[in-house]
Amino acid sequence: MPEISGIHHVSVTVTDIERSVLWYCEVLGLTKLMEEPHPDGTGYAVVLGKPDWSMCVGLHVHPTNAKERFSETRTGLDHVGFMVSGHADLEAWESRLTELRVEHSPINDKEGYSVLVFRDPDNVQREFISMG
Repeated sequence: MPEISGIHHVSVTVTDIERSVLWYCEVLGLTKLMEEPHPDGTGYAVVLGKPDWSMCVGLHVHPTNAKERFSETRTGLDHVGFMVSGHADLEAWESRLTELRVEHSPINDKEGYSVLVFRDPDNVQREFISMG
């Protein structure tokens, strides 16, 4: 059976693409890699990520979007977790989120992993997670 080697990108529909691009670049330190119209001619996507394209976040805008805030209680995306290399990185992210006034949980140490939870401008839950 072929194997999956990792997740390359996650894409979300946003209510205000300019606000979201700024937020993801400032908070997560991502770089704008490309902008592309949707194949059907409605809306477009901005892809942000690491310069080597090893991890990306796609932000999509659709003209039919009702602009409601995200809720994980509806069918679809629940949340996205970003792996970090260790607890020290979680602490650094906690400091950065605090500095940028991004509301977040405290670091929650569980058996086998630790997690730091926050939300993007459209209320989509994001997590930084460290295993071990």
